[in-house]
Parts: sequence; C-alpha cells; structure tokens
Amino acid sequence: MTDRTLSARIRQEWFLGFSVATGLVFLLTDGAPFGTLAQPAALSVVFLWLFGTILGSAMSVVRHADHLAARLGEPYGTLILTISVTFIEVVSIAAVMVHGKNSPTLARDTLFAVVMIVLNFMVGLSLLLGGWRHREQSYNLQGANAYLGVIIPLVVLTLVLPNFTQTTPGPTLSVVQQAFLVVVTIVLYATFLVMQTGRHRNYFALRPETSGVTTPGRQPTVLPHAALLIAYMVPVVILAEQLARPVDYLIGTLHAPVAFGGVIMAVLVATPEAIGAVRAATQNDLQRAMNIFLGSVLSTIGLTVPAMILVSHLIGRDIVIGLQHTDTLMLLLTLAVSVVTFASGRTNVIQGAVHLTLFATYLLLIVQG
Repeated sequence: MTDRTLSARIRQEWFLGFSVATGLVFLLTDGAPFGTLAQPAALSVVFLWLFGTILGSAMSVVRHADHLAARLGEPYGTLILTISVTFIEVVSIAAVMVHGKNSPTLARDTLFAVVMIVLNFMVGLSLLLGGWRHREQSYNLQGANAYLGVIIPLVVLTLVLPNFTQTTPGPTLSVVQQAFLVVVTIVLYATFLVMQTGRHRNYFALRPETSGVTTPGRQPTVLPHAALLIAYMVPVVILAEQLARPVDYLIGTLHAPVAFGGVIMAVLVATPEAIGAVRAATQNDLQRAMNIFLGSVLSTIGLTVPAMILVSHLIGRDIVIGLQHTDTLMLLLTLAVSVVTFASGRTNVIQGAVHLTLFATYLLLIVQG
C-alpha cells in the first residue's frame, strides 16, 4: 500500500478513531459523564453521543460488509452483514440485561421491535420505494419461502408460546423448555445456513447461473475490509454497556414506556441494514434487499434468543419473553401479511404501503396500547 493510499484510507476511516476515543473517555473516567444524567440537557448529550457513536460504527460495519459482498457474492455477502449486525444486537441486549434493573422485559421488547421494524418498516419502505421507481420487482420465490418457513415457527415458539405454557407462571418458560428452545433455534438456524451456502445456494440469487460470480477487475481485497469490520465492532462492545445506563435511567426515572427501550436498541441495530436494503431495492436489486431483511429476522431469532437465555442464567435473572395482548396480535398479523407479500415472486407499491401501515400501528400501540 502506497503512502497516498494509506493516507486516503486513514481519512476515510476517521470515524474509527472517534469511536475508539469515545470508548476510552467512558472507560478512563469511570463513567463520570453519567453523574449528570439528572439534568435533561446532559442526559440528552450523553445519550445522543453514545447512540450516535454506536450507530456510526454499525454503519461502518455495514459498509465494509458491502465490500466483502462484492467480492464473495451472494449469499455470503449478506450472511456476513446479518451476522455482524446480529452480534452488535446480542452485545447491546446483553449489556442492558446486565445493567438494566428497570427493564426486565427489555430483551423481549427489543426482539419484538426488531421483528416489527424489519418486517414492516424495512420491508415496507423497500417495496414502496422500489415499486415506485421500477413498478414491479422480482425475487427468487424459493428463497423467500425458505426464510419464512424457518422464521414463522421460531418467532411463534419464542414470543407467543410462553404465554400458553403452564409449567411456570406468566409469559416465561421453564428451564427445560428454555433448553429445548435454545437447541431448536440453533439447530434450525445452522441447518438453514448449510442449505443457504451449500446445495440450495441458488435459492438466494435472482439469476442462479450468476450466483457468487464477481466482475473481473472489480474484486476488492478481502483482508483489509474484514479487519476494519472487526475493528469497528470492538468499540461497539465497549459502548453498548455504557448505553445501558441512560436507557435504564429513561425507563426507571423518567417513566418512559417500557417498550421504548426495546425500540431504541432495535433502531440501533436495524438502521444500518435498513439503509442497505432500501438502497438495494431502489437499485432494482430486490433479491439482495430480501436477503438482508429476511436474513436479519432469522439471524436475530437464531442467535439472539439463545444468547438472551444464556445471559439470563449467568446473571440469575428470569427472562420474560412472551408477548402480551395487542403485541401478540400485531406479530401474528405481520407474519400473515409477510406470507402474502412473498407469495408470488413479484412485488409492487401496495404491499409496501400495507407493511408501513402495520408499522405505524405498532408505534401507536406503544404510546396508547
């Protein structure tokens, strides 16, 4: 790498230095900025500082994942993206579970919020903008069916079934039931990955004959982008724990809706993928957009749920994962509409408008459930 190339790379990756410096500030000062959370202005500054830094780092992760996708092709590129963002999600939720005494349902609320943001807001915006620009868009129907065939049972087993079990009181699962859920989610997700990257890889490309083929002369180097992707994730691990404090303060002291904490964490992890999916849809690459948003939901369930259960046992705190009342209805309605949306191999603007309507309803019910 020449001096000019190195200088350009440093200027391009300036945010990495900012995120590392932010992490050092909070570590070396032993959380001193949190001493002023009682002041609204200080609370806003600390929260926006941490939230913006984590979000910027997550978007940089997506940027380097996109470079890797250009080199590796589908579905590997999207797989790297979804697993990287899901790792950020797992770290963020675990940090808030450990330090958030005022939000025992935060893990559940975050999981539900991710599903609603991805399957309603992300899908709706992608289909609306893509359909507005290109009228109708195509995708591989077999891939969509494979995603939904795994997503639907895992989501229902995780967020609905605990409301109907009788071994334990409330929307919880017994230890045996939790162990079974962990095994089922990991096995099904692993089986899906084997299928996605193996014999049925062509399900996740619109034109199977070009799946995984890159254009000669336009293959970016893998190692630098892989290294920078990992480097941007390190500050996230540090700052996610710090973000837990203002989120817990908002819920416990300022009496914000409990579900609000879940929305904050979900927006944090879903925004980078949403940008990637919408960009792909507007460029008439709905197949990549579909791989992003459906793959995001699947990896969230397949990786986050086992992590949540493990963390709950490590910290000795019961985990509440069953949805209540209107949330259950909204989840089942979203799954049903998603099946209809991805049932033909083609999409248009009306499907996007319907999903955005469901997302607006979800937001309304947080405030007035």
